[in-house]
Amino acid sequence: RAAGAEVVTLAEPPDHDWTPVILTAIDERTRVAALPAVHWISGARIDLGLVRRRLAQVGGALVLDLTQSLGAMPFDLREADPDFMVAACYKWLLGPYTTGFLYVAPRHHGGRPLEHHWFGRRDSENFSALGYSEEFQPGARRFDMGEPSNFALLPAAVAGLELILHWGVANISATAGAFADEIVARAADLGLGTVPATVRAPHYVSLTSRAGLSPDLSDRLAASGVYVSVRGGRSLRITPHVYNEAADVDRLFSVLTPALA
Repeated sequence: RAAGAEVVTLAEPPDHDWTPVILTAIDERTRVAALPAVHWISGARIDLGLVRRRLAQVGGALVLDLTQSLGAMPFDLREADPDFMVAACYKWLLGPYTTGFLYVAPRHHGGRPLEHHWFGRRDSENFSALGYSEEFQPGARRFDMGEPSNFALLPAAVAGLELILHWGVANISATAGAFADEIVARAADLGLGTVPATVRAPHYVSLTSRAGLSPDLSDRLAASGVYVSVRGGRSLRITPHVYNEAADVDRLFSVLTPALA
């Protein structure tokens, strides 16, 4: 409101294919498209390359939150070319809470940060000088949070990234995707549906029932040692990872099947 702008939210399409809906909504008034790569409820993917090209036609910026996908699904930075991109560490980046990463496109490295603190100023790392420069740190470091030298949390975040790089994101995606495909196939026998395979993220399963889901379903499953999440009161979110094995899928359905009866 302060900038004379308005927030436009879009209705979920029946086929869960968000990309055409987003492309249609972008016009000459669009200044920023704030999007995920994977919808947090349905697990539907958005074609960020197509969105980027449409935004270029109208001079709009692309801001991404990849918390639901970074580390578990390959991401093409060149194709998406985001202006800003964030991801919390506590999900697929295998890091601790209160940590996250921000990517700033080089074209914005001269921008004004949200926080004004000493660490964001040029040469603040020079403790022997202890100066107070009016200039910001060069590059994206000017956008850092205050007191970024967190010796308790950052080593854990780094360890998570090193493990992901060691495994390989494509391998993680393929492993989780194989489990997800099996879960989707077996869930169909229980009358549970999900988004079409053409738009579903490989690591993300969101099961829905025409009859609806019981609000206490996740608690009932947890009582038997199966942990999932009911999202939006209408979908069951199941996201396997590399630490899962075939027996976990069997255990899921041994508990889920009677719970739905």
